Amino acid sequence: MDEASRGVVERLDPATAAILNTSGLVSASPMGMGLYRIEPVGKVGSVRTSTVQLDVRPKGRLGLSRLLFLLSYAGEQGFRDQPVDAVEHEDLWSALAESLAQLAERALGRGVLQGYRTVDESLRTVKGRIRISEQISRRPGLLVPLEVSYDEFMEDIPENQILRAALERMGRVPGVRTDVLSRLRQLTGKLDAVTRLQQGAPLPAWRASRMNLRYHPALRLAEVILRNASAESGEGLQQSAAFVVDMGKVFEDFVGAALRHALAAFPGELRLQYGALLNEAVRDSDRLTVRPDAVHFLGGRPVVVYDTNYNAGSDAGATLDADHYQMLAYCTALQVPTAWLVYAGQGEMKLRRMLNTDIDIIEYPLDLSLPPSQLLAQVADLAEQSWGEVLRAARG
Repeated sequence: MDEASRGVVERLDPATAAILNTSGLVSASPMGMGLYRIEPVGKVGSVRTSTVQLDVRPKGRLGLSRLLFLLSYAGEQGFRDQPVDAVEHEDLWSALAESLAQLAERALGRGVLQGYRTVDESLRTVKGRIRISEQISRRPGLLVPLEVSYDEFMEDIPENQILRAALERMGRVPGVRTDVLSRLRQLTGKLDAVTRLQQGAPLPAWRASRMNLRYHPALRLAEVILRNASAESGEGLQQSAAFVVDMGKVFEDFVGAALRHALAAFPGELRLQYGALLNEAVRDSDRLTVRPDAVHFLGGRPVVVYDTNYNAGSDAGATLDADHYQMLAYCTALQVPTAWLVYAGQGEMKLRRMLNTDIDIIEYPLDLSLPPSQLLAQVADLAEQSWGEVLRAARG
Protein backbone atom coordinates (compact mmCIF):
# COMPACT_ATOMS: atom_id res chain seq x y z
CA MET A 1 0.00 0.00 0.00
CA ASP A 2 0.97 3.65 -0.39
CA GLU A 3 2.01 5.55 2.75
CA ALA A 4 -1.00 7.85 2.25
CA SER A 5 -3.40 4.92 1.88
CA ARG A 6 -6.42 4.63 4.17
CA GLY A 7 -5.59 0.97 4.69
CA VAL A 8 -6.91 -2.42 3.70
CA VAL A 9 -8.91 -5.22 5.34
CA GLU A 10 -7.23 -8.64 5.36
CA ARG A 11 -7.63 -11.98 7.11
CA LEU A 12 -4.77 -12.57 9.58
CA ASP A 13 -3.96 -14.92 12.42
CA PRO A 14 -3.39 -13.25 15.82
CA ALA A 15 0.37 -13.99 15.85
CA THR A 16 0.91 -12.25 12.51
CA ALA A 17 -1.27 -9.30 13.56
CA ALA A 18 0.87 -8.95 16.70
CA ILE A 19 4.06 -8.89 14.59
CA LEU A 20 2.59 -6.17 12.34
CA ASN A 21 1.58 -4.08 15.36
CA THR A 22 4.99 -4.33 17.02
CA SER A 23 6.85 -3.54 13.79
CA GLY A 24 5.95 0.16 13.94
CA LEU A 25 5.07 0.12 10.23
CA VAL A 26 1.27 -0.29 10.45
CA SER A 27 -1.53 -0.83 12.90
CA ALA A 28 -3.64 -3.98 12.61
CA SER A 29 -7.03 -3.58 14.32
CA PRO A 30 -9.32 -6.61 14.77
CA MET A 31 -12.75 -6.40 13.12
CA GLY A 32 -14.02 -9.86 14.04
CA MET A 33 -14.18 -13.19 12.19
CA GLY A 34 -10.39 -13.16 11.70
CA LEU A 35 -10.42 -9.88 9.75
CA TYR A 36 -8.08 -6.98 10.55
CA ARG A 37 -7.97 -3.42 9.28
CA ILE A 38 -4.35 -2.61 8.40
CA GLU A 39 -3.45 1.08 8.23
CA PRO A 40 -0.16 2.96 7.70
CA VAL A 41 1.10 4.98 10.68
CA GLY A 42 3.42 7.44 8.92
CA LYS A 43 6.32 5.07 8.20
CA VAL A 44 7.46 3.25 5.06
CA GLY A 45 9.13 -0.11 4.63
CA SER A 46 8.28 -3.79 4.69
CA VAL A 47 7.37 -6.50 7.19
CA ARG A 48 7.74 -10.15 6.28
CA THR A 49 6.72 -13.29 8.15
CA SER A 50 6.68 -16.88 6.95
CA THR A 51 3.17 -16.36 5.54
CA VAL A 52 2.70 -12.61 4.98
CA GLN A 53 4.57 -9.73 3.41
CA LEU A 54 3.31 -6.18 3.80
CA ASP A 55 4.93 -3.23 1.99
CA VAL A 56 4.24 0.46 2.60
CA ARG A 57 5.73 2.48 -0.26
CA PRO A 58 6.89 6.12 -0.13
CA LYS A 59 4.84 8.66 -2.04
CA GLY A 60 6.09 9.08 -5.57
CA ARG A 61 6.94 5.37 -5.69
CA LEU A 62 10.59 6.01 -4.91
CA GLY A 63 12.80 3.05 -5.77
CA LEU A 64 15.15 1.36 -3.32
CA SER A 65 18.25 3.12 -4.70
CA ARG A 66 16.71 6.54 -4.08
CA LEU A 67 15.54 5.59 -0.60
CA LEU A 68 19.00 4.25 0.30
CA PHE A 69 20.59 7.45 -1.02
CA LEU A 70 18.42 9.60 1.25
CA LEU A 71 19.06 7.32 4.23
CA SER A 72 22.80 7.18 3.74
CA TYR A 73 23.55 10.80 2.83
CA ALA A 74 22.95 12.12 6.32
CA GLY A 75 24.36 9.09 8.16
CA GLU A 76 27.41 9.22 10.39
CA GLN A 77 29.40 7.59 7.60
CA GLY A 78 27.69 9.78 4.99
CA PHE A 79 28.99 10.43 1.53
CA ARG A 80 28.69 13.16 -1.04
CA ASP A 81 29.16 11.96 -4.60
CA GLN A 82 28.44 8.24 -4.84
CA PRO A 83 24.95 6.78 -4.44
CA VAL A 84 24.46 3.42 -2.75
CA ASP A 85 24.25 0.78 -5.45
CA ALA A 86 21.11 -1.29 -5.14
CA VAL A 87 19.31 -3.84 -7.26
CA GLU A 88 15.82 -2.58 -8.08
CA HIS A 89 13.12 -5.15 -7.40
CA GLU A 90 9.41 -5.01 -6.58
CA ASP A 91 10.16 -6.92 -3.40
CA LEU A 92 12.24 -4.74 -1.04
CA TRP A 93 13.71 -7.78 0.77
CA SER A 94 14.89 -9.39 -2.46
CA ALA A 95 16.44 -6.09 -3.50
CA LEU A 96 18.20 -5.62 -0.15
CA ALA A 97 19.51 -9.19 0.01
CA GLU A 98 20.74 -9.24 -3.60
CA SER A 99 22.30 -5.77 -3.26
CA LEU A 100 24.14 -6.69 -0.05
CA ALA A 101 25.38 -9.96 -1.56
CA GLN A 102 26.72 -8.20 -4.65
CA LEU A 103 28.44 -5.40 -2.74
CA ALA A 104 29.90 -7.76 -0.13
CA GLU A 105 31.26 -10.02 -2.89
CA ARG A 106 33.04 -7.02 -4.41
CA ALA A 107 34.36 -5.94 -1.01
CA LEU A 108 35.70 -9.40 -0.12
CA GLY A 109 36.78 -10.36 -3.64
CA ARG A 110 40.44 -9.55 -2.88
CA GLY A 111 40.32 -11.08 0.59
CA VAL A 112 39.19 -9.90 4.00
CA LEU A 113 40.35 -6.40 4.88
CA GLN A 114 42.87 -6.17 7.70
CA GLY A 115 43.81 -3.21 9.83
CA TYR A 116 45.41 -2.17 13.08
CA ARG A 117 43.33 -2.47 16.22
CA THR A 118 44.33 -1.47 19.75
CA VAL A 119 44.24 -4.46 22.11
CA ASP A 120 44.24 -4.23 25.92
CA GLU A 121 45.45 -7.43 27.61
CA SER A 122 47.02 -8.89 30.73
CA LEU A 123 50.35 -10.54 29.80
CA ARG A 124 53.38 -11.94 31.60
CA THR A 125 55.73 -10.15 29.22
CA VAL A 126 55.89 -6.58 27.98
CA LYS A 127 54.19 -5.96 24.64
CA GLY A 128 53.43 -2.46 23.41
CA ARG A 129 53.08 -0.10 26.37
CA ILE A 130 52.24 -0.75 30.01
CA ARG A 131 48.99 0.83 31.20
CA ILE A 132 50.36 2.22 34.45
CA SER A 133 47.06 3.38 36.00
CA GLU A 134 45.33 0.02 35.35
CA GLN A 135 48.38 -1.86 36.67
CA ILE A 136 48.36 0.09 39.93
CA SER A 137 44.58 -0.09 40.44
CA ARG A 138 44.19 -3.77 39.57
CA ARG A 139 47.49 -5.23 40.87
CA PRO A 140 49.07 -2.91 43.43
CA GLY A 141 52.58 -4.05 44.30
CA LEU A 142 52.60 -6.90 41.74
CA LEU A 143 54.92 -6.95 38.72
CA VAL A 144 53.10 -9.66 36.76
CA PRO A 145 50.85 -10.09 34.95
CA LEU A 146 51.23 -6.74 33.23
CA GLU A 147 48.36 -4.59 31.92
CA VAL A 148 49.53 -3.72 28.41
CA SER A 149 48.15 -2.05 25.30
CA TYR A 150 49.41 -2.73 21.79
CA ASP A 151 48.32 -2.43 18.15
CA GLU A 152 47.75 -5.65 16.23
CA PHE A 153 47.20 -6.12 12.49
CA MET A 154 44.07 -8.27 12.22
CA GLU A 155 40.75 -8.96 10.50
CA ASP A 156 38.70 -8.17 13.63
CA ILE A 157 38.16 -4.49 12.80
CA PRO A 158 34.97 -2.33 12.72
CA GLU A 159 34.53 -2.60 8.96
CA ASN A 160 34.35 -6.40 9.08
CA GLN A 161 32.22 -6.42 12.24
CA ILE A 162 29.60 -4.21 10.56
CA LEU A 163 29.63 -6.24 7.35
CA ARG A 164 29.29 -9.54 9.22
CA ALA A 165 26.37 -8.22 11.30
CA ALA A 166 24.49 -7.09 8.17
CA LEU A 167 25.11 -10.39 6.35
CA GLU A 168 23.85 -12.36 9.35
CA ARG A 169 20.77 -10.16 9.74
CA MET A 170 19.76 -10.52 6.08
CA GLY A 171 20.42 -14.26 6.34
CA ARG A 172 17.66 -14.49 8.99
CA VAL A 173 15.00 -12.85 6.79
CA PRO A 174 12.29 -15.41 5.94
CA GLY A 175 11.73 -16.14 2.27
CA VAL A 176 15.11 -15.00 0.91
CA ARG A 177 15.84 -16.92 -2.29
CA THR A 178 17.90 -20.05 -1.67
CA ASP A 179 20.72 -19.02 -4.02
CA VAL A 180 21.01 -15.55 -2.43
CA LEU A 181 20.85 -17.04 1.07
CA SER A 182 23.69 -19.41 0.14
CA ARG A 183 25.81 -16.46 -1.05
CA LEU A 184 25.13 -14.54 2.17
CA ARG A 185 26.21 -17.54 4.26
CA GLN A 186 29.38 -18.08 2.22
CA LEU A 187 30.30 -14.43 2.67
CA THR A 188 29.61 -14.65 6.42
CA GLY A 189 31.89 -17.67 6.59
CA LYS A 190 34.79 -15.57 5.29
CA LEU A 191 34.39 -13.39 8.39
CA ASP A 192 34.50 -16.19 10.99
CA ALA A 193 37.50 -14.57 12.72
CA VAL A 194 35.52 -11.37 13.28
CA THR A 195 33.72 -10.58 16.55
CA ARG A 196 29.93 -10.82 16.32
CA LEU A 197 28.22 -7.55 17.33
CA GLN A 198 25.76 -7.74 20.20
CA GLN A 199 22.10 -7.19 19.34
CA GLY A 200 21.16 -3.55 20.04
CA ALA A 201 24.76 -2.42 20.60
CA PRO A 202 25.86 0.78 18.83
CA LEU A 203 27.73 0.25 15.58
CA PRO A 204 31.51 0.58 15.92
CA ALA A 205 33.04 3.69 14.36
CA TRP A 206 35.08 3.41 11.19
CA ARG A 207 36.87 6.01 9.11
CA ALA A 208 36.76 6.14 5.32
CA SER A 209 40.23 5.92 3.79
CA ARG A 210 42.04 4.68 0.72
CA MET A 211 42.82 1.47 2.60
CA ASN A 212 39.15 0.49 2.96
CA LEU A 213 37.91 2.06 -0.29
CA ARG A 214 36.69 -1.25 -1.73
CA TYR A 215 34.48 -1.69 1.36
CA HIS A 216 32.73 1.69 1.16
CA PRO A 217 29.62 0.73 -0.90
CA ALA A 218 29.03 -2.47 1.12
CA LEU A 219 29.47 -0.64 4.43
CA ARG A 220 27.02 2.10 3.49
CA LEU A 221 24.33 -0.44 2.69
CA ALA A 222 25.24 -2.56 5.75
CA GLU A 223 24.79 0.42 8.07
CA VAL A 224 21.40 1.26 6.54
CA ILE A 225 20.29 -2.34 7.08
CA LEU A 226 21.54 -2.48 10.67
CA ARG A 227 19.94 0.86 11.60
CA ASN A 228 16.57 0.23 9.96
CA ALA A 229 16.01 -3.52 9.63
CA SER A 230 15.36 -6.22 12.21
CA ALA A 231 15.10 -9.97 11.78
CA GLU A 232 13.85 -12.38 14.42
CA SER A 233 14.68 -16.04 14.00
CA GLY A 234 12.19 -18.61 15.17
CA GLU A 235 9.84 -21.33 14.12
CA GLY A 236 6.83 -20.86 11.88
CA LEU A 237 4.96 -17.60 12.26
CA GLN A 238 7.45 -16.31 14.84
CA GLN A 239 10.12 -15.87 12.14
CA SER A 240 9.87 -12.30 10.93
CA ALA A 241 11.77 -9.34 9.52
CA ALA A 242 11.00 -5.62 9.39
CA PHE A 243 12.59 -2.70 7.55
CA VAL A 244 10.93 0.49 8.80
CA VAL A 245 11.88 4.12 8.23
CA ASP A 246 10.26 7.43 9.13
CA MET A 247 10.29 9.37 5.86
CA GLY A 248 9.65 12.68 7.64
CA LYS A 249 12.83 12.19 9.70
CA VAL A 250 14.76 10.89 6.69
CA PHE A 251 13.76 13.98 4.69
CA GLU A 252 14.64 16.33 7.56
CA ASP A 253 18.06 14.72 8.07
CA PHE A 254 18.82 14.69 4.35
CA VAL A 255 17.91 18.36 3.85
CA GLY A 256 19.92 19.38 6.91
CA ALA A 257 23.06 17.52 5.79
CA ALA A 258 22.80 18.58 2.15
CA LEU A 259 22.03 22.21 3.04
CA ARG A 260 24.98 22.37 5.45
CA HIS A 261 27.25 21.08 2.68
CA ALA A 262 25.86 23.56 0.13
CA LEU A 263 26.01 26.58 2.47
CA ALA A 264 29.66 25.87 3.28
CA ALA A 265 30.42 27.89 0.14
CA PHE A 266 29.01 31.04 1.80
CA PRO A 267 29.99 32.96 4.95
CA GLY A 268 28.47 31.99 8.28
CA GLU A 269 27.42 28.77 9.97
CA LEU A 270 24.35 26.54 9.71
CA ARG A 271 22.99 25.15 12.99
CA LEU A 272 20.51 22.29 12.99
CA GLN A 273 17.60 21.96 15.47
CA TYR A 274 18.30 25.41 16.92
CA GLY A 275 16.17 26.27 19.97
CA ALA A 276 14.97 29.84 20.56
CA LEU A 277 12.74 31.56 23.13
CA LEU A 278 9.38 32.79 21.85
CA ASN A 279 8.13 34.77 24.84
CA GLU A 280 9.32 36.76 27.84
CA ALA A 281 9.10 34.66 31.00
CA VAL A 282 10.36 34.87 34.55
CA ARG A 283 9.86 31.19 35.34
CA ASP A 284 11.15 28.32 33.20
CA SER A 285 7.71 26.71 33.25
CA ASP A 286 6.24 29.78 31.50
CA ARG A 287 8.73 29.74 28.61
CA LEU A 288 7.59 29.02 25.08
CA THR A 289 10.28 27.77 22.74
CA VAL A 290 10.60 27.08 19.04
CA ARG A 291 13.03 24.72 17.32
CA PRO A 292 13.35 25.17 13.55
CA ASP A 293 15.13 22.46 11.59
CA ALA A 294 17.98 24.76 10.51
CA VAL A 295 19.11 28.34 11.11
CA HIS A 296 21.98 30.09 9.29
CA PHE A 297 24.07 32.46 11.39
CA LEU A 298 26.31 35.28 10.23
CA GLY A 299 28.52 37.05 12.74
CA GLY A 300 26.73 35.23 15.57
CA ARG A 301 23.32 36.51 14.46
CA PRO A 302 20.56 34.45 12.76
CA VAL A 303 19.87 35.67 9.22
CA VAL A 304 17.67 32.98 7.65
CA VAL A 305 15.62 30.03 8.89
CA TYR A 306 14.68 26.74 7.19
CA ASP A 307 12.10 24.11 8.07
CA THR A 308 11.09 20.87 6.36
CA ASN A 309 7.78 19.11 5.92
CA TYR A 310 7.84 15.85 4.00
CA ASN A 311 4.03 15.59 3.89
CA ALA A 312 3.23 19.19 2.91
CA GLY A 313 3.98 18.92 -0.76
CA SER A 314 1.62 18.44 -3.66
CA ASP A 315 1.91 19.33 -7.33
CA ALA A 316 0.28 22.65 -6.49
CA GLY A 317 2.81 23.44 -3.75
CA ALA A 318 2.74 23.38 0.03
CA THR A 319 -0.79 23.66 1.35
CA LEU A 320 -0.70 23.33 5.14
CA ASP A 321 -1.61 26.58 6.91
CA ALA A 322 -0.10 25.34 10.17
CA ASP A 323 3.37 25.30 8.60
CA HIS A 324 3.12 29.00 7.76
CA TYR A 325 1.98 29.90 11.27
CA GLN A 326 4.98 27.99 12.60
CA MET A 327 7.40 29.69 10.19
CA LEU A 328 5.99 33.08 11.20
CA ALA A 329 6.74 32.22 14.83
CA TYR A 330 10.31 31.23 13.91
CA CYS A 331 10.94 34.53 12.15
CA THR A 332 9.45 36.51 15.03
CA ALA A 333 11.50 34.71 17.69
CA LEU A 334 14.75 34.88 15.72
CA GLN A 335 14.16 38.35 14.20
CA VAL A 336 14.87 37.19 10.67
CA PRO A 337 13.00 38.48 7.61
CA THR A 338 12.86 35.28 5.53
CA ALA A 339 11.96 31.65 6.18
CA TRP A 340 12.18 28.77 3.70
CA LEU A 341 9.67 25.92 3.90
CA VAL A 342 11.27 22.95 2.14
CA TYR A 343 8.88 20.19 1.15
CA ALA A 344 8.99 16.98 -0.90
CA GLY A 345 7.17 17.55 -4.16
CA GLN A 346 7.23 18.76 -7.74
CA GLY A 347 5.52 22.14 -7.39
CA GLU A 348 6.85 25.62 -8.11
CA MET A 349 8.74 27.82 -5.70
CA LYS A 350 6.29 30.32 -4.20
CA LEU A 351 6.77 33.46 -2.09
CA ARG A 352 4.18 34.49 0.48
CA ARG A 353 4.40 37.97 2.01
CA MET A 354 2.91 37.96 5.53
CA LEU A 355 0.40 40.77 6.12
CA ASN A 356 1.34 43.54 8.56
CA THR A 357 4.91 42.24 8.81
CA ASP A 358 8.21 42.43 6.92
CA ILE A 359 8.40 38.65 6.82
CA ASP A 360 8.51 36.49 3.69
CA ILE A 361 7.88 32.74 3.70
CA ILE A 362 9.16 30.96 0.61
CA GLU A 363 7.94 27.48 -0.28
CA TYR A 364 10.65 25.45 -1.97
CA PRO A 365 9.94 21.96 -3.42
CA LEU A 366 12.51 19.16 -3.62
CA ASP A 367 11.74 16.47 -6.19
CA LEU A 368 12.91 13.24 -4.54
CA SER A 369 12.37 11.27 -7.73
CA LEU A 370 15.34 13.03 -9.37
CA PRO A 371 18.74 11.31 -9.65
CA PRO A 372 21.01 12.08 -6.66
CA SER A 373 23.17 14.59 -8.56
CA GLN A 374 20.12 16.59 -9.68
CA LEU A 375 18.54 16.42 -6.22
CA LEU A 376 21.72 17.80 -4.65
CA ALA A 377 21.79 20.48 -7.36
CA GLN A 378 18.31 21.54 -6.19
CA VAL A 379 19.61 21.90 -2.63
CA ALA A 380 22.57 23.91 -3.93
CA ASP A 381 20.10 26.19 -5.71
CA LEU A 382 18.14 26.56 -2.45
CA ALA A 383 21.35 27.59 -0.67
CA GLU A 384 22.26 30.09 -3.39
CA GLN A 385 18.80 31.66 -3.54
CA SER A 386 18.45 31.89 0.24
CA TRP A 387 21.88 33.50 0.53
CA GLY A 388 20.85 35.99 -2.16
CA GLU A 389 17.85 36.94 -0.04
CA VAL A 390 20.18 37.52 2.93
CA LEU A 391 22.30 39.89 0.84
CA ARG A 392 19.24 41.75 -0.45
CA ALA A 393 17.91 42.18 3.08
CA ALA A 394 21.30 43.51 4.22
CA ARG A 395 21.34 46.12 1.43
CA GLY A 396 17.75 47.13 2.18
